[in-house]
Amino acid sequence: MNDTAIIYEFPLNERIRVFIRLEQLFLQFQHHLQGKTVADKRAALMVFFDIIAIFKRNDLKSEVLKEIERHSSVLNKLIASASDNVDTQKVQAILESLGETSQRLYAMNGKIGSHLNDDDLFESITQRSVIPGGTCSFDLPEFHYWLSQDDEVCLNDFIQWSQPFNRVFSAIERILDFIRGSSLVTQEIALEGFFQLALDTSLPNQLIVVSLAKSQPYFVEISGGKHRCSIRFMNPAQGKQRPSQTVQNVPFSLSRCVF
Repeated sequence: MNDTAIIYEFPLNERIRVFIRLEQLFLQFQHHLQGKTVADKRAALMVFFDIIAIFKRNDLKSEVLKEIERHSSVLNKLIASASDNVDTQKVQAILESLGETSQRLYAMNGKIGSHLNDDDLFESITQRSVIPGGTCSFDLPEFHYWLSQDDEVCLNDFIQWSQPFNRVFSAIERILDFIRGSSLVTQEIALEGFFQLALDTSLPNQLIVVSLAKSQPYFVEISGGKHRCSIRFMNPAQGKQRPSQTVQNVPFSLSRCVF
């Protein structure tokens, strides 16, 4: 990410929306796993519970496989076009990588996360975590003991608990990298803080990305769907004053991710 700009992403379909939510959670999870304190271990567990909740609400293995199939279809058409602008060897390597990822997902048997049902410690933590402050030492002495173990012991448990989820997330990471890498970047100006973008529905629009210089004193609100998107540049709230759209013209970078 550009340190001189703030990036705002807006997914244009539910599948990509879920993928990006999971990406954010996994990045938080991985960050907390590097910590050495009891607070870090607790934070990692809370994020992991959110990851599990998303997996329970979505058939993510199926969604990822469908997205891989869609990507493979697009890439095969590129090779078939025999265009001089297409690096056939590079595209073929990507196709092989997608095929290997797909095979690893197909090899995963059973419902993702079912292995956690056999872990008594994890089950007890899960049940008590829905109660505010419900995982104190007097509520779960075994959990209190686990938190006091060496970092390596706790990390190994985290790896075992999260391994099936990580396999799916690795595929999601690859998909999001392809989509973000397919972007067409233009420099735009939002007149009086407003910009409307019409989308070509014949194209597989996946993601809109707005990049705004940190020096600009605004945040970005994006709304819309598969036909058009509206982008507003907002003055942050000050005191009792609510956020409001700026009346200034705002230069920004716009990326349309089509893959």
